[in-house]
Amino acid sequence: MNYSIFIVKIIKKPVQSLFKNDISSTEFIVQFPQTRSKNYMDTFQVRVWGNLSSDVIKYYQNNDYILIEGYISLSRKDQNRKQVRLTAFKIYPFF
Repeated sequence: MNYSIFIVKIIKKPVQSLFKNDISSTEFIVQFPQTRSKNYMDTFQVRVWGNLSSDVIKYYQNNDYILIEGYISLSRKDQNRKQVRLTAFKIYPFF
């Protein structure tokens, strides 16, 4: 099971894309708020679909802290590095 919950900081502005069937998708880059060492990756990409995608564009911006729930997937960026992507199903503001 790769269902996860994280508290993260948005570091790149969310960008929305529309597909042929009027399905919207939003992608943005987030960062863990505290890291103890630089031996691991502290940023990853988040993708949101549907109505939640429009809400992310409307309510969230750079430097906002959010709590996200979703599924993690790994893909190879090149031979030695893997890229982490989270598909979010729920997003909450974290004050």
